[in-house]
Amino acid sequence: MKKTLVSALTTAIVVGAASTTFAAANPFSDVPADHWAYDAVSQLAADGVIDGYGDSTFRGDKNITRYEMAQMVAKAMAKTDVSAKDKALIDKLAAEFSDELNKLGVRVSNLERNADKVKWNGKMEYTYKSNRIENEAKSGKDKTNSDELLFRLEPSAEVNDHWHVNARLDAETYMDSDSGVDGNGNPDNDNVKLKRIYAQGDYKNFSTQLGKFELYTPEQGLVFDDEMSGAKVTFGKDLKASLYAGRIDLSDSAVAKNTNGNFSDKANIQGITLQYAVPTSKLSGGAAYYHLNSDGFKNITGNDHINQGVAYKNGGTSDDANIWSVNLGYNFDGTSRISGAYAQNTEADNLDHSWQAFYNYKGAQAENKNTWGAYAGYRYLGTYTSLFGTQDAQIIGAKGWEVGADYTPFKNVVASAKYFNGKGIESDRDAQTLWGRVDFLF
Repeated sequence: MKKTLVSALTTAIVVGAASTTFAAANPFSDVPADHWAYDAVSQLAADGVIDGYGDSTFRGDKNITRYEMAQMVAKAMAKTDVSAKDKALIDKLAAEFSDELNKLGVRVSNLERNADKVKWNGKMEYTYKSNRIENEAKSGKDKTNSDELLFRLEPSAEVNDHWHVNARLDAETYMDSDSGVDGNGNPDNDNVKLKRIYAQGDYKNFSTQLGKFELYTPEQGLVFDDEMSGAKVTFGKDLKASLYAGRIDLSDSAVAKNTNGNFSDKANIQGITLQYAVPTSKLSGGAAYYHLNSDGFKNITGNDHINQGVAYKNGGTSDDANIWSVNLGYNFDGTSRISGAYAQNTEADNLDHSWQAFYNYKGAQAENKNTWGAYAGYRYLGTYTSLFGTQDAQIIGAKGWEVGADYTPFKNVVASAKYFNGKGIESDRDAQTLWGRVDFLF
């Protein structure tokens, strides 16, 4: 937003304040001695920070451009006899007008330019999970527990008015695994991963992401809740369309953990989503389509505790997954919401669809102490559709009821608890999960 030259004098006085007295003669005919800015204008002109016009006028009520302000800052930067306080303000102004200063041939260091443009967020998170799954003979239940501690850093750096660079770094340790390996002999302790690194550009009714970014599908993570590498563009206002293409690592996905498939190579993925969501509207909804290609889908069968031996494709091989989904939600009064979603993998012959329905009441707010929320829902997660679906308490390949609640006992401390009770989709074996988490946000 433009300012008048006179309104900018408060700043100009600071950046040009080499001396503490204002005794210089005023060279401008349109700044009388009784003007409030007379002393400042006179001294700044004497110091060479400001110049008038050829007709000996100052024109203090004229709108100035960023380029003109940058000229004043450049002259102030050349001064050496300024206090530490004034030097700090000059550095901030130099960062603000760095592009214009560069065009003037005035170099601004990257440190000065970006000091105020990098923000850090993060959290420490403790998660406890206990699974109880009925064995194949239905003579008892297999119990597995896990205790995970996560430390996360999420820096965001401003590039310019439209672009940011973002990242997520996760350090995990499994406190129940002193040996550092899981039950299958795989590394399971003390690992640090760069989970996300991407550039994001935001424009009016248009945004794009390039790099490795979050892939959380709009049906509340029914199909994907992870990261992908590639490109994504989103456009529209009330009805938003997103297109993306790239690669996704399925080696740590539900379809890899619950089958004998080899997903060591990253899968190709393309997708499109259409989502309607307006803050003033009670209704929201959308549809999506995802296509994946990986040799890991060929000849795979289930080998988990729930649906052993269930094939992806009967009597043939396929390296594709074609998944479509729909979702719908309704807000009642700002505190209550119902939502539902359905997805199907048209390439799969078994465990080929997933669906869920939820009722949510309020929700814990990290910044507001004593806020809370609760939910209840039914989830049916087919292994070959919810490839990377949100799990927490729910088990991929199972169907059943899930309830949960969260609470903020202290500012930026959120505690959550969830419970799932259901059965395997194909095996009909009982399955229960108790899940708890505490987040310390900063």
